[in-house]
Amino acid sequence: MTTQQSFTRHDITFPSGDSTCAGWLYLPTGVTSAPVVILGHGLGAVREMRLDAFAERFAQAGIAAVAFTYRHFGDSGGHPRQLLSIKRQLTDWDAAIAYVTARADVDRTRIAVWGSSFGGGHAITVASRHPELRAAVSQCPFTDGLASALALGPAASLKVLPVVARDLAARGRGKPPVMVPIAAAPGTPALMNAPDALPGYQALQPAETTFRNEVAARVIPTILTYRPGRAAKKITIPILFCVSDTDSVTPPAQTLRYARTAPKGEIKRYDAGHFDFYTGETFEVLVRDQIEFLTRQLNPAAAASAA
Repeated sequence: MTTQQSFTRHDITFPSGDSTCAGWLYLPTGVTSAPVVILGHGLGAVREMRLDAFAERFAQAGIAAVAFTYRHFGDSGGHPRQLLSIKRQLTDWDAAIAYVTARADVDRTRIAVWGSSFGGGHAITVASRHPELRAAVSQCPFTDGLASALALGPAASLKVLPVVARDLAARGRGKPPVMVPIAAAPGTPALMNAPDALPGYQALQPAETTFRNEVAARVIPTILTYRPGRAAKKITIPILFCVSDTDSVTPPAQTLRYARTAPKGEIKRYDAGHFDFYTGETFEVLVRDQIEFLTRQLNPAAAASAA
């Protein structure tokens, strides 16, 4: 039987680009120099939307955790608000790694990254760029913008183009961004309008949340051309892919093709939808698999025995 360790959670901020990211640091109680995993979320999501649930479990297993919110969202800095920039979010990941590396109360030589959905795609990109990391977890990952757009359907994709044009014009005139919903009902222009997208996002929101269901529409062309799955073949560290077999947002067939190119990749498949990964029994199975993987790669027992 596995014993669970207690932990403390600290509010943190760290600099990134022209502003700061807000986050939580989870430290296992009584452990010196614990390994650490950095957690980032999906499209427009903030860390309050169940990143804490995963981070708590990792901390109970003796692994410190940093869960952060990207700039322009939630309680992190950055203007304009609700700007989803792939380049800026990848800079936030680099900044989170730099922040962890500078801390004296964790083991800076044993760092892993964990991303979900759009953040799962970022985790692939980040892992390919940071060979000094020990491990990565990519959960229901966004791996190919074109494949996701095709899953959404050409008609639905075309519906958002006028909104994109208005936002690009607003940017050119120095006006506030024109927003598009992140998740909406089927048939409604949005980044995600699969039947389970809107109820799935709503189910992740706590009573008190900084989440806003909208982003600046200008991001849509960059999402279409973002294909982080192609970087999987360049990853030299162990990476665990947790794939939904019924994913309505990130098509599993394309994800699996990319995952199989990772030299040290491991694949776990789940008969559960994209938004089922965060709650209930699916969450319990997922987090157990991820703790087993991270424990093998980060060896938290070494930190505990040194305490």
